[in-house]
Parts: sequence; C-alpha cells; structure tokens
Amino acid sequence: MKQAPKTGLETARLAPRNDSGMNQDTHPLLELSNDAAEVMLHKAMRNSLIIGAVASIILLIASGWRNAAMLMTGALISAGSIFWWQRLARVIRAKLEDQKTPRSAAAVVVFFVLRLTIYAGAIYVSLKCFQGSAVALLCGLGLAALTMVWQALRMLLD
Repeated sequence: MKQAPKTGLETARLAPRNDSGMNQDTHPLLELSNDAAEVMLHKAMRNSLIIGAVASIILLIASGWRNAAMLMTGALISAGSIFWWQRLARVIRAKLEDQKTPRSAAAVVVFFVLRLTIYAGAIYVSLKCFQGSAVALLCGLGLAALTMVWQALRMLLD
C-alpha cells in the first residue's frame, strides 16, 4: 500500500534534530546572498512601478483621473520606499561585514528618516488636491508589500 506524501509540517516533525531541538537545515531566506537580495529589491521596485502604471491607466479609463492619480501617488511612494530600504540595507550590510562604510552612510540614514516626512506630505497633498479615493491611494501604497512578498515567494520556489 502506498503512503501519501508527507506535508511540510509532518516532514518538519520527522526531521532529525540537533541538541538545541532545531532542524539542522537552515531556512532558504537565511542563505540569501547580498547580490540576490539586491536583485530581489530591484525587481520588486520595478514591478511596483509597472503594476502601478498599468493599474493607473485602467483606473483612469474606468473612474477618472483623480483616482488614477491617487493610485499612482501610492505606487511612486511604494517604489521610493523600496529604493530607500535598498540603500539602507547596503549601509547596514557594510557595517555588519566590517567593510568600508560608504561615504554617504550618514546621508542615507538622515534621508531615510526625512523621507517619512516627505512621504507623509505627499500623501496629505494628494488627498487634499486630487480629492480621489483613499482606497486607491492605499492600494498604491500596498504595492511595495505585494511585490516584495511575490519576489520572496519566487525566490523560495526556485
């Protein structure tokens, strides 16, 4: 009689354990190289911009320029956030690996904090000036999370 294939949870329970009770295999995300992380963030930023532009065009045709502008504002903020996370990750990685810290490290950290204020201002201005749907803005803002999860899943499955 054939046995049914084991699920991930059953496999984890049956896997050999070391003295600390943890699986001996490391999680694939922990083995992610710096170059692979850079590529993942770059692709996520690109995909955020593409999805945001296409969705904005569709929304422009379907419900008007105000909602399209709100979605595009959110998409641009999402892509900008990924860009700054990428730069901050480079600085932190250089510190952790005892490499020479980039000259712009202080500027990256300052602008990382400053960008939060700039993005808050962009959100406020878009809500006041465009007077479009806040849902469209939130959808645009959520693109960063969506594309990051998509890229991480693709890397895990490859």
